[in-house]
Amino acid sequence: MFQTVELPLWALILILGFAAVTFASHFLFPSVRWFFRRRMERAIAKLNERLQRPIEPFRIMRRQDQVTRLIYDPQVMEAVRSYARDEGVPPNVAFERARSYAREIVPGFSTATYFGFAIRLARQLSLGLYRVRIGGAESPALAQIDPGAAVIFVMNHRSNMDYVLITWLASKHSALSYAVGEWARVWPLKALIRAMGAYFIRRRYSNPLYRAILARYVQMSIQQGTTQAIFPEGGLSLDGKVGHAKRGLLHYILRGFNPQDGQDVIFVPVALNYDRVLEDRVLIEAGLQGIRRFPVRVKVVLGFALRILWQKLRGRFTHFGYAAVCYGAPLSLRSFLTAAPEASTEALAEELMERIRAAVPVLPVTFAAAALLRAGTDTSRAAIEDEARLLRQELQARQAWMHLPESETQDALENGLAALALRGIVTLGADRITVADAQQGVLRYYASGTLQRCDAPEGMAQPATTLLDTPDPQGKTTTT
Repeated sequence: MFQTVELPLWALILILGFAAVTFASHFLFPSVRWFFRRRMERAIAKLNERLQRPIEPFRIMRRQDQVTRLIYDPQVMEAVRSYARDEGVPPNVAFERARSYAREIVPGFSTATYFGFAIRLARQLSLGLYRVRIGGAESPALAQIDPGAAVIFVMNHRSNMDYVLITWLASKHSALSYAVGEWARVWPLKALIRAMGAYFIRRRYSNPLYRAILARYVQMSIQQGTTQAIFPEGGLSLDGKVGHAKRGLLHYILRGFNPQDGQDVIFVPVALNYDRVLEDRVLIEAGLQGIRRFPVRVKVVLGFALRILWQKLRGRFTHFGYAAVCYGAPLSLRSFLTAAPEASTEALAEELMERIRAAVPVLPVTFAAAALLRAGTDTSRAAIEDEARLLRQELQARQAWMHLPESETQDALENGLAALALRGIVTLGADRITVADAQQGVLRYYASGTLQRCDAPEGMAQPATTLLDTPDPQGKTTTT
């Protein structure tokens, strides 16, 4: 027992390594995890004091615990049994497939990543590229939302900047959990987006088992009060209008909602608009070709970013105009179903999209483009000025959110035309304004949101004021 044993050096190092790992995993790591867990809980408690909707415990559970909870849910287990029976595979194979789907869907929310990195980056990008305006954030309708209700922001999808803007502007309300498509499942975006609390959705190649797990995850997160953010259109607008909703997520939410339960679900419509959409020409070209998928060229994106950075370093960068986010009239799911007990998902989706359309903000470029399209693409200044006055009166009658100079309609028109001329979309003459045939698609793209706003049903509930506010870097707003 006490005899000397000779070992090669490599074997000794290997044994000591295994011993160190065993000691750390059984004695050291639990203590370290407890220490950091306690620090995180204190940080979240302090953070919740300034959030209108505190971060729920469900979001800060360990990711593996959430995965386990999801796959052992009775509804998911029933879906596993059905999948095994229908596909003719052993139950353990079906279960492992369900586990892989759950791991793919469930995020790993990090408060440090979200509030320490993502919010600051979103603020810098937003203010660095645009003059940001916000409408309706302080409306009584939002302030009166039941603190115990689950809140879901439903938004139109104009640009990939939408994620950035909403992440920053909604940061004083709560941490948002986005539903993102397959485009984000690439390195290094995948890890970052998952740490921000987003969950991935397969829009293609899904099967009944996958859809059952996704539906149950969405329902469980809402039941736990997680604030969601979804783009019902399912993709970027190719024509500038607010399109029709894809009903998948809304169907899951409606199917998992019980009006008799104590918790309500509140949908908050959010409408976004830009004087310049970064991807405008790519989206217009995709719309002309009738395709939904278009390649993202990494070289083009990097070149664009480097060019902006170089312009900023030289002090020659000009903002891309205004970017605006406006909140529409909230919709209580319980009230909606009480008024129409047999309402379908289609009816709910259309109601939400109408509220989004009614909240679309009007900015100088979109206003000028709409006036020019109505007056004609080769017209006199007098004709377009008359058309602009009529358009503004129509928008005011419909209580549209507008960020236009209050004094003179001509000032708003000139600001928008100057921005369009800077990009070569219009040509400004002494007495005439013309649009080249090759640029008419771009003009229609920017005009369509404002013209669609003119066609929205009158009487849609809106806050009393139609002024837009200027958010400062701390998230407060001042009326402009």
